[in-house]
Amino acid sequence: MEYEKSLSEFIRETREKVGLSISGLAKKTALTVEQIEDIESGKELFLPSTIRQKLAKGLKINPADIKKYERIMLVSYDKITDSYLNDIKSAIINGDVENLRCPICGAKLNTKIIRLLDLENNIVLHPKAQCSKCTFQVK
Repeated sequence: MEYEKSLSEFIRETREKVGLSISGLAKKTALTVEQIEDIESGKELFLPSTIRQKLAKGLKINPADIKKYERIMLVSYDKITDSYLNDIKSAIINGDVENLRCPICGAKLNTKIIRLLDLENNIVLHPKAQCSKCTFQVK
């Protein structure tokens, strides 16, 4: 599974590269600190063109550079196959969780492994995942 940077990561990293704090970027863009925090926390996945243009000007980049990280929704729930869910479960069991992303919104998946006992007292590993931003879960 390939890792794609999220809008929030891109904005935060770009802001840090140009040496601005959140409040500094807010002043340069005429946006509120709350608006920038919402974008950097992942609450906003798609930006109105006016906000995109203000951010681009404040970050000294092209608005198209921001747009390519925006997402309305990557896929709908009914397009997520059992095979894809099994790939996620295998990655969790194998400890390969650093690059696991939500197929719905692209945010990081929080993962854990539940250890259960079967009827013969054998340990059974049950991988779980939950999106850090939306309602997607692997149960």
